[in-house]
Amino acid sequence: MKLLSSMVVASILTIVAATVPAEAQAPSAPPPYGAPIGLETAKKLATAAEAEAAKNNWNMAIVILDSTGHVVLLHKLDNTQYGSIAVAEDKARTALDYKRPTKAFEDVVAQGGAGLRLLALRGATPIEGGVPIMSDGKIVGAIGVSGGSAAQDGQVAKAGADAAK
Repeated sequence: MKLLSSMVVASILTIVAATVPAEAQAPSAPPPYGAPIGLETAKKLATAAEAEAAKNNWNMAIVILDSTGHVVLLHKLDNTQYGSIAVAEDKARTALDYKRPTKAFEDVVAQGGAGLRLLALRGATPIEGGVPIMSDGKIVGAIGVSGGSAAQDGQVAKAGADAAK
């Protein structure tokens, strides 16, 4: 009887796995870290981020970390509140350390319930505006932006990270 039960369970699991889309079955492995981003590339990304902020008249702090977690560039637009400097670095560090945009954390926390457990993660800033910087499928750094709303910070961070492509 035990053998029959085991076979039934195995058959059900096989059928369920076959009917669930591949992307929903198991998350893919996060990308590996690559060689650290350099100053010239960081300047290029900061310029793209600044252009997005300036286009919208947003005062922001932009921080770019390399893949080892060290600050390569800090750029604060005039009249940006000082507190945004540390928040931008925290967002970049979260994106780098956890290998995903901070928006992913914000979305899970916003759902409440079990998602609130993310608030206990050491060094995780669950506010949009931090994005890993990718090159050749590897994380070479991260950009963090603060000074506007979370969505505005995310828009500017994405513009900076997209300049690496």
